[in-house]
Amino acid sequence: MPDTTTTAPGPDPFRVPDENLDDLASSLAKTMAEVKQHGVLLDRLGSEPTPAPQPTDDAPATAAGSESAAGPTSVFIVALGGEAYAVELTALTAWVNHLLLPIYGREISTTRPWCTRWQEHPEAVARLHALWLAWQQFTDAEAGLPGPSTWHRDHLDQTLVHLRAPDGPFAACTTSPARPNHRVLATPAPDQLGLTA
Repeated sequence: MPDTTTTAPGPDPFRVPDENLDDLASSLAKTMAEVKQHGVLLDRLGSEPTPAPQPTDDAPATAAGSESAAGPTSVFIVALGGEAYAVELTALTAWVNHLLLPIYGREISTTRPWCTRWQEHPEAVARLHALWLAWQQFTDAEAGLPGPSTWHRDHLDQTLVHLRAPDGPFAACTTSPARPNHRVLATPAPDQLGLTA
């Protein structure tokens, strides 16, 4: 006996109008960048720090904040070396490229220089890393509702003023997008400052 039951047709497929595809692609790209950034942060947060050595009866305890034989006790990038520095710089670069610059980058000009090779400027690395550490603290839910505003006022604005000043670390770098330039300015040597022993 032939089957006489009919199946009900399924819902019509969902179609996105062509004029909305660009918006959808842009939103998807932003979401993918955020997911990647969150992955970097989770990897960083998930890595277990090396426990500080505990003093024994025959070994004196080190002063608080001093560097132990196991390495620096600070999370600040200038206190890191080797692979720890490289890992932190990679995470910082992702944050700068995917969050900071797309939102706060502004136009490059003679009064606001920038350097695409900012990772080679020690002052820029130090200031951007400090800014990123503050961002992690002040955008956390525990910072409360005024956290982001505090970050903008106390950290972002000051950092950008110093980094992008005409006499800042990028003073010899790009001042026009049409003329990319990079040069790390020399810093005073200790003997020039009378600091040698």
